[in-house]
Amino acid sequence: MITVIIPYYQNKPGILSKALASIAAQKPTSMPVHVLVIDDASPVSAESELSSIGPISCSVKVVLQPNGGPGAARNTGLEHAPAETRYIAFLDSDDEWSDDHLSRAVAALGTGYEFYFADHYQLNSTIGAFSRAGRIKPSEHPQLNTTYPDLHAYQGDLLDQIIRGNVIGTSTVVYDFLRFPKNRFKVEFTNAGEDYLFWMDIAHSRAKVAFSSQCEATYGTGVNIYAGTGWGSEKHLLRVHNEIKYKKLTCELFPVTDLQRRHINSNLNTLRTSFAQDLIHRIMHKKKLPFDLLKKHFQLDPLSFSHLPKVLLNSINKKK
Repeated sequence: MITVIIPYYQNKPGILSKALASIAAQKPTSMPVHVLVIDDASPVSAESELSSIGPISCSVKVVLQPNGGPGAARNTGLEHAPAETRYIAFLDSDDEWSDDHLSRAVAALGTGYEFYFADHYQLNSTIGAFSRAGRIKPSEHPQLNTTYPDLHAYQGDLLDQIIRGNVIGTSTVVYDFLRFPKNRFKVEFTNAGEDYLFWMDIAHSRAKVAFSSQCEATYGTGVNIYAGTGWGSEKHLLRVHNEIKYKKLTCELFPVTDLQRRHINSNLNTLRTSFAQDLIHRIMHKKKLPFDLLKKHFQLDPLSFSHLPKVLLNSINKKK
C-alpha cells in the first residue's frame, strides 16, 4: 500500500479537510492508500477535523503525540506505517495534491526508481517552483518510458543539487519504504535543515531518482515553523543557530566538493552576520538575551561572535 503521512498542527479549523479531500480525489493506482495523521498536540485536534468532514474514500488513522515539530511527527508516522507499506508519501496539512500525484509517482517508482518528487506551487504563487528558482531544467533529464511524458529520470548529482539549490518540496515526495526503512528526520533541526538532511541521506545512498515537471502540489496557508521567526523575534536566533548547525553538519556527514564547501562557507558567513545583527538589535533595544542559547552557539560556532564589531559599527554609522 501507499502510506501518506500528514504532520498536523493547526490553529484554525477547516485546513486539514482540504488536504484529505485532495487525497480522496486521487486517481486510482494499483495500491490502496492509507493515511496517517500525526496530531502533534494541535490546538485544533485532528479528531475534531475528521468528525466535521465525515467519511472519506480512504483509510485514515490519527496518532496523537506530544508536540515535537513536523520532523518528529513524520518520524512517528514512519514508525506507525503498516507492514504492507511499499511507498511513503508526505503531505503537509495545509497543502493539496493534484488528482494524479500518486498515480504519477507510482508510474515512476514502478519502473525501478526509488525516490520521487515533483514541481509545485509555493505559497501564493502561480508559477512552478522549478521555473521560479531556475535550478532544474527538465529538458536536461531523460524522459521515463511511461504514459506520462513529463516524468523524468534525474540525471546528475542530486546531493549537489540539494546542497547548492534544493528543488525538492516535501509535500511532493514519494519514496520506496522497503529500500529506506530506517531513514528518519533529524528532529534537532526542526527550524532548519531536517528535510534537506533526509533527502541528502537518500541521495548519498545513490538512490535512483525520478521527478515530474508537472506541478503536483499547491502549498497553502497554515501554521508554519518559520512563523514568528522574523527579525528580533524570540525564535529568530534559534533558527539561525540551527541553520548554522545544519550547514556545518552537512560538511561532516557528506563528502562535499570544494565548490560545495565554498557555497556552504558563503552561506555560513551570511548566517553569522544575521546572528550578529539580531544580537546587536536585542542589546540596543534592551531585549532579554537568551544566554543558554548564546552559550550553545559559542560552542557551536565562535566565529559568529567575530562579526559583532563590524555589525555594531555599521549600525552606529547608519544612525549618524
